[in-house]
Amino acid sequence: MRSSVPGISRRRLLTAAGITGAVAASGVLRAAVAEATVGPSSYTATWSSVNQHPPAAEWFQDAKFGIYYHWGAFSVPAFGNEWYPRNMYNNGSAENNHHKSVYGDPSAWPYHNFINGARDRAGNWVQFAPKLRSAGGNFDPDEWAQLFADAGARFAGPVAEHHDGFSMWNSSVNEYNSVARGPRLDLLRLHADAIRAKGLRLVVAMHHAYNFTGFYQWAPQQSDAGLRKLYGQLGTPAEYQLWYDKLREIIDGYQPDMIWQDFNLSAIPESYRLDFLAYYYNRAVAWNKDVVATYKDGFNTSGEVVDYERGGPAGLQTPYWLTDDSISSSSWCYTVGIGYYSLNQMLHSLIDRVSKNGNMLLNIAPMADGTIPGGQRSILLGIGDYLKRFGESIYATRAWSAFGEGPTQMGGGSFSTPRAGTAQDIRFTRSKDNRVLYATVLGWPGATLNITTLNANRINLSSLTSVQLLGSTAGTYLDLPNRTQDGSGLRVTLPSGAPFSAPAYVLKLTFAGTIPTLGAGSITGYVRIANVTTGLVLDSGGNVASGSVLKQWNWDGSTNLQWQLVDVGGGYYRIVNRTNGMVVDSWGNTANGANARQAAWNGGNNQQWRLADLGNGRYQLVNRGTNTALDGMGNGTSGSTVCMWAPNNSTNNQWTITAV
Repeated sequence: MRSSVPGISRRRLLTAAGITGAVAASGVLRAAVAEATVGPSSYTATWSSVNQHPPAAEWFQDAKFGIYYHWGAFSVPAFGNEWYPRNMYNNGSAENNHHKSVYGDPSAWPYHNFINGARDRAGNWVQFAPKLRSAGGNFDPDEWAQLFADAGARFAGPVAEHHDGFSMWNSSVNEYNSVARGPRLDLLRLHADAIRAKGLRLVVAMHHAYNFTGFYQWAPQQSDAGLRKLYGQLGTPAEYQLWYDKLREIIDGYQPDMIWQDFNLSAIPESYRLDFLAYYYNRAVAWNKDVVATYKDGFNTSGEVVDYERGGPAGLQTPYWLTDDSISSSSWCYTVGIGYYSLNQMLHSLIDRVSKNGNMLLNIAPMADGTIPGGQRSILLGIGDYLKRFGESIYATRAWSAFGEGPTQMGGGSFSTPRAGTAQDIRFTRSKDNRVLYATVLGWPGATLNITTLNANRINLSSLTSVQLLGSTAGTYLDLPNRTQDGSGLRVTLPSGAPFSAPAYVLKLTFAGTIPTLGAGSITGYVRIANVTTGLVLDSGGNVASGSVLKQWNWDGSTNLQWQLVDVGGGYYRIVNRTNGMVVDSWGNTANGANARQAAWNGGNNQQWRLADLGNGRYQLVNRGTNTALDGMGNGTSGSTVCMWAPNNSTNNQWTITAV
C-alpha cells in the first residue's frame, strides 16, 4: 500500500490496488479507505517533502472540540501551578517557600520525591500514585472518557509528558516513567484505550522540548544518570536524541491521531524536527489514517496546524488553526482553591473560534488521585448539553465569508481571556455543502433580530427558502417566516420571549442553492482603502512599472488612490487601481514585512484577496496565495510602504473601504 512515487495519493493507491473492491467484505477496510486522504505515499526528512502533508485532516476540521488535561506529579503539591517543579528551586519564590514549609528544603526534599514517594514534614506519605477504582482508588479512565464524550469532545487525551520530564507511559528510553515508578501504571495506555472505546480520536500532548532548554535552570546538578535525564541535564546532542526517541515511542506504541507539542521546538535542531515529522507521517501512511501535528514554533502551516495558547485571531484566519485554552485562569493543573471560567465564557469562546476557522482544545485539571472536581465537570457537561442540542451548527461545519458581528471582541492573539458574548453578538458557520448558513446569537435578542451583515447592499437573499430557530432538542425547528431585508440588515421576527433556555440560540438559513456571495457593501464603483492606524489610503503611485511597491498617502481624491473591487469568485476579489489598471499583488512572499506590490492581472492566487470582515466597517485584506494581510506597519508618513503581515489584532492590518 506504500509507493515510492511521491506524487501518488493514498486514495489513488488503494483504488489501484483493487482494495476498494474488497470493501464490501470488510468493515475494517471500509473504515481504512474512508480515512485515506490525498497526500504523498511516503515522506523524507525535508521541508519540501513534509510540507506536502495535508495539515488539518478532515476529521479534525469536523471535530471542532477536544479535551486534554495537565495531570502528573506536579498535581500532588496542588500549589501555584504546573510549573511547581521549576519554581520550587527558585529561592524566595512562593513555591520555594511553600515547599520548605510543607516538605523541606529542595536540596534535601527534591522534586523526584513526588514520583518515588517520601514523607513530608508532618510525616504524611506523599507520592503521585493514583490507584484505579477497580483497585480501591479514585481513578477511572473509563469514567473520564465518558465525561469527555458527554462534554461533546470529538478528540481527547493526556499531557503525556510535561516540562518536568516524567513520562506517563511505559518508556524504554526514560527510567522516570509511570510504569517503573509512581503509579506503576501505563497511564497513556489506559487513557488511549478508554478514549478510543468511546469513539473519540486520541490526542497526545508533549511538552518535553522545554525540559532541557530552561525549565530546570535552578535545580542542582544530579549525579545519577536517570535523574540527569529527568532534570534535563544530559547535554546535547543526547537531549535532542531523547526528545526524538520519546516521540517515536509515543507514535509506535499508541498511534495517536494527533500529536500536540508545546513551545520551544525552535530550540531543537532542524534535522531532528524533520525526522520526527517524516517518521510520524510515514507511520500514518502505514496505518492508513490521517494524523495532525500542531505547533507553537518550529514547524509551519504547510504541513502542520498552528496553535494559539489561550487565544486565537480577532477575525477569520486561514489556514485552519487551533487554540489550547484552560478551564481555569490561575493554573493548568489542579491547585487548592483553583477557580474556573464560566460556562458561557468557555462555550462562547468555542463558538467564536469555530466561526473564525479554528478548533478549541480545552484543558481540565484533575486532582492527583484521579478525581475530576465537580466544578469542572459542571462546565464540561454544560458544553456537552449545548452541543447535543445545537451541534449541527458546530460539528462538520466550515467558516463563512464573515465570522460574525457585534460589540464583544474575542481573540486577538495568544493569552487573551475568554469572554462571554451578548445578545447583540452573532457568529456564523456554514454547512460543508455551502447551502445552509447558521447564525448563532450569544443571548436571546428579543422579538426581532437584525443581522446587519446580511443587509441588501452586501448579499442577495432571493434564494433564501427558510429561516428556522433550532429547537431545544436536536433535530427540532421553529419556522420563522416573517423576515424582511433592506440596507440595514435582515430582520427576523422571533417569539416575544425565549421559547427555551440556552447559552446561545441558533438560526438556520437554508438556500435553494449555494449561499450567495457576501460582498463588501454598497460599493459598485471605485473606493478608497484607508488604514485604521495611520488614516492614510492605499496608493499605487500612478503610472509605475509592474512590481512597484504599494504605498500610503493622504487622501486627495487622486485616481492613484482609487481602487475597484472585482469579484473573482470563491469569496475573493482582485483590487484594481483606477490610474494604471494594475492589481494589488503579494508577489508570493510569505514573510512578515514583505512589500506589497502591483502587477498586471494574471489570475494567480497572489493577486486574489479575501475581505475578512472584522465588524465596525473594518476589514483585513488577506491574500489567497500567502495567507498574509495588507499592513500599514504603523507608519503615518505619506509615502510609507505597505507590507504584508500575518493577520493579527493590530489595527495596522485593518482597513476601511469607502465608496468614492
